[in-house]
Amino acid sequence: MLVISPNIRIPLREFEFTFSRSSGPGGQNVNKVSSKATLRWAVARTTSLPEPVRERLLRKIGSRLTVGGELLVTSQRFRDAGRNVADCLEKVRAMVAEAAQPVRPRRPTKPTRGSVQRRLTTKRKLSETKQRRDKGGSWD
Repeated sequence: MLVISPNIRIPLREFEFTFSRSSGPGGQNVNKVSSKATLRWAVARTTSLPEPVRERLLRKIGSRLTVGGELLVTSQRFRDAGRNVADCLEKVRAMVAEAAQPVRPRRPTKPTRGSVQRRLTTKRKLSETKQRRDKGGSWD
């Protein structure tokens, strides 16, 4: 189980892992060992998440989903596949944990009296400065 919170748990059977060769430097080992982990998760069809959390997650990661509604997460930070799998799971855990936090509604606020006075004073001074400028004629 991937535990996100006490009431949100995702069974590992929902995740599908594939392994391939990592890119970048690494010597001979990188050419022989398939240590890059790719996690595939059908977020659109999962029943493990509460509906509001699933909707927020889909909205948040919409650009990362495939046409079939699957999330792809890859990791090649480490030299062995097991640690890359754990890294993929941690990335998913962080995404779901962020989506599990309900969005706090913004409460509109009013500017303070002092800030309004400062703004108006500044406007008045700028206006007076412009009024004192030469209304000169042509440049001939």
